[in-house]
Amino acid sequence: MKKLGIGIVVVFVVSALAFSVCAQEKKSPFIGDPEETYYMCVMVSGVEYWFPVYEMFKQAGQQLGVKTVYTGTPEYDVNKQIAVFDQILAKKPAGILLHPMNSDPFIEPINRAAEMGIPVVTFAADSPLSKRVSYVTSDNYKEAALAAKFIAEDMGGVGEVAVLENPGQDNHDRRTNGFIQSIEANYPKMKVVGRVACNQDPNKGYQAVLTLAQAHPELGAVFMPEAVTAIGAAQAAKELGGKIRVVCCDVSVKILDMIKAGEIFAAINPDQGVQGYMGMLLLYLAKHSDMIDPMNDWKQAGYNPMSVPYLDNGMHVVNKDNADFFYWEKYLAQRGTKGINE
Repeated sequence: MKKLGIGIVVVFVVSALAFSVCAQEKKSPFIGDPEETYYMCVMVSGVEYWFPVYEMFKQAGQQLGVKTVYTGTPEYDVNKQIAVFDQILAKKPAGILLHPMNSDPFIEPINRAAEMGIPVVTFAADSPLSKRVSYVTSDNYKEAALAAKFIAEDMGGVGEVAVLENPGQDNHDRRTNGFIQSIEANYPKMKVVGRVACNQDPNKGYQAVLTLAQAHPELGAVFMPEAVTAIGAAQAAKELGGKIRVVCCDVSVKILDMIKAGEIFAAINPDQGVQGYMGMLLLYLAKHSDMIDPMNDWKQAGYNPMSVPYLDNGMHVVNKDNADFFYWEKYLAQRGTKGINE
């Protein structure tokens, strides 16, 4: 009986090993190689906007079983960001999720990555003339139209507005132009009375609002395509009596605090977590493009069959009613993770 028992155990173990080998042979293509590393590359790496993007980029990587790394440059300098991008390429990563500071300077680096077989997905800002395989963003024109609608409804469709802009960054230009176009097309009793380049400088935003208000005493609102300028703009609006509505895109702890205090009217915020999660999935599919057969001439034409020119990650209006849901520290505590530090 003892020998029979041992024999049964041996048969069971051999069967289990055989099953394990078969299971490994039939492993799902969505179970990734733990040696694959995917990078997220940004400029001004300390800006809070990136943190939820990376949080979900990281989660998607964990679900796939691959590694992820957060990196970038602390400066607002396109040449330094390209240098960081080149350093990543030297490590031969599986893929790169990139927010290009400017579109054209990144054409050559992205194309070089493609030639190396390293897929690049852009997010929030794009390099459309490059060989990036996908672009994940909220619709910048819809964001701008939503901001225009939010302002116009509160102003009763009548009055003067101005724009504080950041020329040269693709997504910011789209938001600025979209806002102006929406006001001009839909609100005939409203007028855009000024455009000031503040280049994400709160001090310039502060001075711009003071100057605009002096030149246009009936100024009812200012819109800006990012959040940093809004801090200075809101301070100026507060000193002028709080009658000028300040609306920006994106949020930070400071912006959320100012929204709750009534100093900033609202912010249009992309769904950053979706950007990161979908960015990781698109990179993985681009790296493992043999999983995809699009029934076309991709092999002969020589392009990656996992090509999604544009994916909309959605957006939300953040105001006093829902600002509490967007705080980064609360988000981390809820998820039980260390954010960009893991």
